[in-house]
Amino acid sequence: MEWSIQEVARLAGTTSRTLRHYDDIDLLPPSSVGSNGYRYYDASALARLQRILLLRQLGLGLPAIADVLEGHRDDTAALDEHLRWLRAEKERLDRQIASVETTIRKMRGGEELMADEMFDGFDHTQYKEEVEARWGADAYADGDRWWRGLSSTDRAAWLTRTKELGVAWGEAAQRGVDPASGEAQELARRHYEWLAGVPGTPRDANGPTKEYFVGLGEMYVADERFAKNYGGTRGATFVRDAMRAYADRNL
Repeated sequence: MEWSIQEVARLAGTTSRTLRHYDDIDLLPPSSVGSNGYRYYDASALARLQRILLLRQLGLGLPAIADVLEGHRDDTAALDEHLRWLRAEKERLDRQIASVETTIRKMRGGEELMADEMFDGFDHTQYKEEVEARWGADAYADGDRWWRGLSSTDRAAWLTRTKELGVAWGEAAQRGVDPASGEAQELARRHYEWLAGVPGTPRDANGPTKEYFVGLGEMYVADERFAKNYGGTRGATFVRDAMRAYADRNL
């Protein structure tokens, strides 16, 4: 028995686009391809997809997943490593929950808020190695220095601004707004200015460089961690296309 790519995407909670990408990089080839070009997957392919999705949830990148599936890495050791990561992530989330609960309790009781309590668990250093690998150690150091220098009020305001921008992107994507439209381009302008306010972003005399801005949009689509901030691949694709249009017109 075989299932179509649309059926597999629905059952697995992913997208046909993702499955086609997995095929393109030889991570998950279909068991057969129909005369109409449609991909079909048998039980063996579904079992492989199950492992891929599990490893993705554990935080492995696609190249690492390919290594695991092809036997180039000790599966148990890899899973042990990412089990430790999951436990650390759970601890961080627990701290965030406790932090927000404390803020709510103190606000309701008229108590004084303490900055160290409000931001416990909001650890921006978790992406240190990734930022340094992509954009250099200076970029991370500048951004880290900027963040640590903000007051608790400024941090809260920046987080609110970030959330509002993400919500606006998601709502526009859901409504099917044209990425080249005035509404989408205004969001792209806001996004550009939001990035311009963060020291360490690759920039020229006017602000973040065109290459950085366009490349960041591509990363939103390619990396599921970022895509989920915009409602998934569809939303991230909308953001990327709007950013690219803005860059071509203005940068």
